[in-house]
Amino acid sequence: MTQTSRNHTAAPGPATGNADAPQAPPAFPPSARRGPVVQVSGQGALDPATGAVLHTGDVAAQTTCALENVRAALAAGGASLTDVVMLRVHLTERAHYAAMNEAYGRFVNRYFGTGPRPCRTTVMVGLPLAGMLVEIDAQAVVGY
Repeated sequence: MTQTSRNHTAAPGPATGNADAPQAPPAFPPSARRGPVVQVSGQGALDPATGAVLHTGDVAAQTTCALENVRAALAAGGASLTDVVMLRVHLTERAHYAAMNEAYGRFVNRYFGTGPRPCRTTVMVGLPLAGMLVEIDAQAVVGY
């Protein structure tokens, strides 16, 4: 992370300082922190090393992978899943909702258990990469 001013950090382009975090295009970081708030850019089921879309045609696997990429981007921004207050799911087809929701539920149960869970919004969208079925972004507040 690059210190931009007191309590304001942003990942420095493609390198996040976390080898597991997805590598963002130079135009935007995978996560940015302003004081206690960490915003994670939309994460898809992309290979962190190559940027290739993974699990083509499998929305459940893509959902799990996207959520793991969110987790890595949060860590790069100095946050964890338990700091997340909102997850936004961008889904390409309404028909994929049930499979996405099931995979999302397994992930949330694994990492949050019976503790407080983040809010969630799901919207239907077009995504920029062929084969990409889901993208997820997050907002976290550290130390609340």
